[in-house]
Amino acid sequence: MKYLMLVCIDPEFTPGQDDGKPEVDDWAGEMDGKGIRLMGDRTRPSSAATTVRVRDREVLVTDGPFTETKDVICGFDVLECEDLDQAIEVASKHPMAWTGAIELRPVWPWGVD
Repeated sequence: MKYLMLVCIDPEFTPGQDDGKPEVDDWAGEMDGKGIRLMGDRTRPSSAATTVRVRDREVLVTDGPFTETKDVICGFDVLECEDLDQAIEVASKHPMAWTGAIELRPVWPWGVD
């Protein structure tokens, strides 16, 4: 099963004791080596986002993100996992799980409801 892993920072997080926090490169190397991480990268800041909506056949474009959230998406990864339990285990090892949040979303293949 494929999962989209959204990597989020929490701008209200106050760093504390982060001993033992893994490094992103170490996490990516381990997951790449296991064939779990299919791809991933950082994203530009939300100030660079563009939101596109169509209402009454008119294309509406808004600068910035549309969603109201305190967590800010700063990256993504596409994972191939056996199940949600494995995806949670993989996400829990990501450094941003220590200081931000990781959101996992199963990916539906085209043509499957």
